[in-house]
Amino acid sequence: MSDSHLIDRQQPLGRAAHSAAFSPLYQQIKGLILQGLDRGEWKPGEAIPSELELAARFQVSQGTVRKAIDELAADNLLIRRQGKGTFVATHNEAKVRYRFLRLTPDDGQPAASSSQILDCRRAKASADVAAMLDLRAGDAVISMRRVLSFNDSPTILDEIWLPGSLFKGLTLEFLQRYRGPVYAMFETEFGVSMVRAEEKIRAVAATEAQAELLRIGAGSPLLQVERVAYTYGDRPVELRRGHYVTERYYYRNSLN
Repeated sequence: MSDSHLIDRQQPLGRAAHSAAFSPLYQQIKGLILQGLDRGEWKPGEAIPSELELAARFQVSQGTVRKAIDELAADNLLIRRQGKGTFVATHNEAKVRYRFLRLTPDDGQPAASSSQILDCRRAKASADVAAMLDLRAGDAVISMRRVLSFNDSPTILDEIWLPGSLFKGLTLEFLQRYRGPVYAMFETEFGVSMVRAEEKIRAVAATEAQAELLRIGAGSPLLQVERVAYTYGDRPVELRRGHYVTERYYYRNSLN
């Protein structure tokens, strides 16, 4: 059966439905696979069906499926493993673990990292936080702060806000017991995968409170990085404002 039968037989939901008549067929398949990921049909770290199986399921050619998977792999949502298949990316995977952290040492040498959670509490979302997370002002959020150090030198002070409805049970005690990347914990313990992010960056001067935590002088230059992370379906699930000490680091990005 030809690929042209896909739109008649499959009924993409949400954004895919609106763009079905205008997007290339492989993009429609990409949207259908993303819907499966969003529904939890394939969990982080699990293998997805083979290209042949997906081609039969969606009634398209294997080449169409391959092109869709190629784009999802380029977006770090799927990971190909030679001879084993294609797997859902996880923040426990070394390649994906730090893909949102763009700070790079000037000397290029890997640095040992450690994280100190300062506090974690439930609060009511302020108007600006609510707007960034697509919530209503006053909705419950989890508010947390941490210091990320490299080679025992405090380098990043993070303020993080999460929708309270998605992170029930996230407490300071829980975070202090957990060992591993925060995004991996969100994924494995709360079923929330951070799949892309948008950032705004500006230079600021350290306040006295920030300077004390980062062991620098008040008024020292910091790089402020405001990041909104999204899960499948472009739903915002984290607001993070980080303040970076860049005396021995630079912020690296790749533009296509």
